Amino acid sequence: MVSDKVGDFIIRLKNAGAVSHKSIDVPYSAYLETIANKLREIGFVGDVEKTNERTLRVGLLYDAKNAARIHGVRRISKPGRRLYISHIDAHTVAGGTGARILSTPKGILSDAQARRTRIGGESLFEIW
Repeated sequence: MVSDKVGDFIIRLKNAGAVSHKSIDVPYSAYLETIANKLREIGFVGDVEKTNERTLRVGLLYDAKNAARIHGVRRISKPGRRLYISHIDAHTVAGGTGARILSTPKGILSDAQARRTRIGGESLFEIW
């Protein structure tokens, strides 16, 4: 059993992209589905679908040179240590090519959306 579902999810995305998988299947949770939809909105993953009540399938995206869009991830807030930031501290990641994902009272937001709406929250992870 995995105690850190978000950490497991982002590492599965990074590893699947490294070996050129078309999609990954993860255990379903509404929270992970919301994060996956936010990553789809930003442009890091493809389609997100709930295949049954226990499985979430996330498609991976590749560029013209067949390189994965996800080059790296870094988990910031962990189960043993939660890290909260204000919208001012939600700076750009990898010179603007990456994103920081935040869990806020308004839902899951990217760093750009957090700055635009001026709301902070728990900094989940960075992806580039």
